[in-house]
Amino acid sequence: MSEGGEGGDGASTEGERSEDWQGLRLANAPDPGALQWERAALRSLAARPFGTRMRGYLRMLGPGYLQSAMTLGGGTVSSALFAGAIFGVHLLWVAPVGMVLGLVMLAAIAWQTLSTGVRPWPAMRAHAGPFFAWAWAIGALLSSIIWQFAQYALASAVLVDLADLAGFGGIPPLAAGIFVLVWAVFVSGLYGRSPAAVRLYERLLRIMVWGIVLCFAWVVVRTGLPEPSALLRGLVPTSLPETQNGIAAATLVLSGLSAAVGVNMVFLYPYTLLAKGWGRDHRELAIVDLVMGMFVPYAIAVSLIVIATANTLHLDPSYDGVRLSPVEAAQVLAQAVGPIAGRLVFGLGVLGMAMSSITLQMLTCGFVAVELFGVAVGSRSHRLATWLPVPGVLGCVYWSDIAVWVAVPTNILCGLFLPATYLGFCLLQRSRDYLGDDRPRGPLGGLWLGAMFGVTAFLSSFLIWYVHGALA
Repeated sequence: MSEGGEGGDGASTEGERSEDWQGLRLANAPDPGALQWERAALRSLAARPFGTRMRGYLRMLGPGYLQSAMTLGGGTVSSALFAGAIFGVHLLWVAPVGMVLGLVMLAAIAWQTLSTGVRPWPAMRAHAGPFFAWAWAIGALLSSIIWQFAQYALASAVLVDLADLAGFGGIPPLAAGIFVLVWAVFVSGLYGRSPAAVRLYERLLRIMVWGIVLCFAWVVVRTGLPEPSALLRGLVPTSLPETQNGIAAATLVLSGLSAAVGVNMVFLYPYTLLAKGWGRDHRELAIVDLVMGMFVPYAIAVSLIVIATANTLHLDPSYDGVRLSPVEAAQVLAQAVGPIAGRLVFGLGVLGMAMSSITLQMLTCGFVAVELFGVAVGSRSHRLATWLPVPGVLGCVYWSDIAVWVAVPTNILCGLFLPATYLGFCLLQRSRDYLGDDRPRGPLGGLWLGAMFGVTAFLSSFLIWYVHGALA
């Protein structure tokens, strides 16, 4: 990827790297023996032909899949459900494009972090400027707090429906929200303390989340794929459909683009790389990992949700704009597994997505406090910082009637924090002081940097255009 040498100026020492895993989402430090074997395998692969390298990398995927599981949350599913229900397959392109935009930036972040071994937030503060560093951190903090309102509204709504399905009808949304809050506080406290419990919890969430994706896939098999010409029109954006059912296509497009890669995800990703002990030898693997571990599963999963919803709910005359309830949304799965099982699978899957997002956002707040204020991991200040998003439980009180929809505008609001962060990483990508000989050069380096600035300009322009239109 770079025409520079292997001895970049910013390479970190093992001592600097050994502390980077503490307090992160990963519960265990990397195993030194396994890392040594992995580095040796990567050095051996580096001299092999392209096809051989790719086959080797596919056996070593890691953080990319974790990012895919993180971003496949309530916001993504809500945007995909409404896109399919309102516009059929016309907005099928949104999820892949949104992920490609994020992929350009995350690949650069991986290259920078693994080339230097320097913690990203101090690096941005020193080499891009304090404004961009603080905008990034505060954006990650605020978006993690703001997002909680939508997540609690969604989680409590599906929990109330699941309770009703089990014969316990009439549970107030606030009671369901408090249950979710207590559970989230308990689980977030396990990170760094009980690795086995955390692994079990995250494995359960993955089963719940990917279970719903498989059900959507079965719906597509049962109801059939659209005609190739319709799929092609949905995958190649030419123009935005007109407003239907009171919902503008631009709203769902911007929501989907913002949901693909959020600013809190951008904050945690480079630290996840350091937490695994990855370094210079892992740079090409990290980019392949993003493509195969994050982009491909995400694009397939969201496309299946859009197509399944388009085949079942699209322009249903009984469907009323933003008031799509979990029961109505679960009808998408009814054709595959039946109405009762459909509600159960949909409810558990969405609950898993929301719970994963809630705990991740709490951990993000705690880790931002660690970086910005130097609080010790596991200290009282750190635990209090993880509780900053707690007011989000009020979302289940104020937005229970639009629990699925509220995630859509929340995506857009949190997307406003991305441009400053992206611009900061653009500046780091062209910083000789930061990257030294590892600064990408030549035609490929120029194309990469141009793509980064292009992504930043595109997202900024879209956000400005949308906000101006909304205010006007």
